[in-house]
Amino acid sequence: MCGMMLWSLPGTSWLSSPCISCSMARRRYTVCDLCNKEGARIRRVSRSYGKGRGLLLIENVPVVTCPHCGESYLTAETLHEIERIKLHRQSFAVKRPVAVVGFP
Repeated sequence: MCGMMLWSLPGTSWLSSPCISCSMARRRYTVCDLCNKEGARIRRVSRSYGKGRGLLLIENVPVVTCPHCGESYLTAETLHEIERIKLHRQSFAVKRPVAVVGFP
């Protein structure tokens, strides 16, 4: 362990109000915005922004993945929420120590 502290957001505590992406995530399938076919799924992923001591890890980010066209994308609402989180990171984030390994 290198001792670096990552800023991360636990669960969904960063959501102050439900957004369309989060409402979509409650459904099992949705329509893909790119190919307009039914069957796209919402996956929850962790995304990192920045590097070094300024690294911010956002957990449970909803990503739409379509099995028909093979695309994965973030909705505009999700991107706006990510920008809001990044702007107010000191209010939302908790520090957690993590192990960091470089790829050989």
